[in-house]
Amino acid sequence: MKIYTKTGDKGTTALFGGTRVPKYNLRIESYGTADELNSHIGLIRDQEISEHIKSSLNKIQHDIFTLGAMLATPPEKETLKNGKERLNILKVENNSIEFLEKEIDKMNEELPQMTHFILPGGHQTVSFCHIARCVCRRTERLVVELSEQEPINPDVLMYLNRLSDYLFVLARKLSKDLSAKEIKWIPEKKN
Repeated sequence: MKIYTKTGDKGTTALFGGTRVPKYNLRIESYGTADELNSHIGLIRDQEISEHIKSSLNKIQHDIFTLGAMLATPPEKETLKNGKERLNILKVENNSIEFLEKEIDKMNEELPQMTHFILPGGHQTVSFCHIARCVCRRTERLVVELSEQEPINPDVLMYLNRLSDYLFVLARKLSKDLSAKEIKWIPEKKN
């Protein structure tokens, strides 16, 4: 398989199913930002963290690739003429969302109750989680905008929303595991 095809040299790219669109198309922005998110999650997975968290992040990375494939398939190209699905892979669905929720609940059991907003930072690995969370929120905003223009599987939006929650709780869990101090945001009062 050749890496370069030269088909995008004039600023267009193909969606799954063959439709060519400009590279700035909102659908491309959406799955491109999901790809960026996936790279940040890979960076977290490469840190000195538990094998369980690494395994969870590996599953999440696979789910994000699937989510990207779902976003790369325009609604009019989802099924073939014979009625079969064009994208013949497991989709990001309720079981993927439930996985995130169970992981969030498990991590939360070990953490002190949150009483204030928390400033990102405290340890490099924790900061990577916060960056990934912000990229996840940006992906979610783009997909919400896309969903206002054309149909999007609602599980994609729910997954992204839950994933940003997961990344926040993971940042807190890693702060605890790495003995990093959580710095509370306490607004300064006007004099």
